[in-house]
Amino acid sequence: MIGISKLYCGQVEPSDALRYGRHSGKLPSHLLQFSQDKKPVVVWNMTRRCNLKCVHCYAGALEEEGADDLSTRRGKALIDDLAAYGAPVMLFSGGEPLVRKDLVELAHYAVNKGMRAVISTNGTLITREKAGELKRVGLSYVGISLDGAEEVHDLFRKAPGSFKKAVQGIENCQAEGLKVGLRFTISKRNVGEVPKIFDLVRDLQIPRICFYHLVYAGRGSELIREDLDHAQTRDVVDLIMDRTREFFDQGNPKEVLTVDNHADGPYLWMRLQREDPEKAEEVFKLLQYNDGNNSGRGIGCVSWDGQVHADQFWRNHSFGNIGERPFSEIWEDGSIELLAKLKNKKAHVGGRCAKCRFLNICGGNFRARAEAWHGDIWAEDPACYLTDGEIGM
Repeated sequence: MIGISKLYCGQVEPSDALRYGRHSGKLPSHLLQFSQDKKPVVVWNMTRRCNLKCVHCYAGALEEEGADDLSTRRGKALIDDLAAYGAPVMLFSGGEPLVRKDLVELAHYAVNKGMRAVISTNGTLITREKAGELKRVGLSYVGISLDGAEEVHDLFRKAPGSFKKAVQGIENCQAEGLKVGLRFTISKRNVGEVPKIFDLVRDLQIPRICFYHLVYAGRGSELIREDLDHAQTRDVVDLIMDRTREFFDQGNPKEVLTVDNHADGPYLWMRLQREDPEKAEEVFKLLQYNDGNNSGRGIGCVSWDGQVHADQFWRNHSFGNIGERPFSEIWEDGSIELLAKLKNKKAHVGGRCAKCRFLNICGGNFRARAEAWHGDIWAEDPACYLTDGEIGM
């Protein structure tokens, strides 16, 4: 996760993170990416059920009605373990988490255990009443996924009217004082929608937007063909920085982040070197604090069936099941070879990644993409768009 607004527009300084000792349990949410202990933010895909049938669903969602593998009781046991372990954030995802009738109860339970509770949702089921419930139990944030303006979004979601329902969900959150932001995954199909998403953020006064680079996992993944080429990626990252700066200069700053391609960090730094060398040096320090991709270290995932994964996208590798032993015990098990290597992956990456001068900043990027593209977990990330000259080769 790269805080474009924080870094490019100078909204955070190294001293801001140092003030809290870079401890994940003490850092405010907007500084969590700079923690030193990297206690994992845990994504719980609490259900595989969903009320939509999106073309790009990484969870392979099922019908809305049905039963879930993990009960409320087992969900609370998971939260007990994570809270005791020191995981700072519980991210409830799916499928669609709002199809579970116990979501509010579980979010409340996590908050009472001292965790930040957030949800990732398609937004269509957030009524004014539901937004009020989530606000009252202390939910920190609602991330609503959009794929573009109305026509493109509804096509992605295979559901006419889903865009309007999602916007209504945003407005319901705002009316109840619940912090809400957008999630947008960039692909060849919708890269042209990025300016429209910025317009929507402006028009609806949405405070936060996360732009996700595409992650594909598993050999022969269909998603490989949906990814941008390197030139297109550079163009869209420049556009994101330009529009973020525009908001800032107009006195209407927004929190803008890019996620799942840590080449964005060095790319931003190189741009700042040209524009503001003094600020660039501060940003370089913050990027080192960020430490790059944290799959299997600073982020983890529990699937709907209790399987533990390095992140929510990379499901072809499981480290164990919380039905057999707690997440914390699995996460600390040094005998799980892949998990142990992910916690120190800079020592194992190959190709361009191994020789890159920015390895300490990007962390070797996504191993899932490397495996999908090359058939080798430790090969270079094919989505790195920096040139050989830029990385010092």
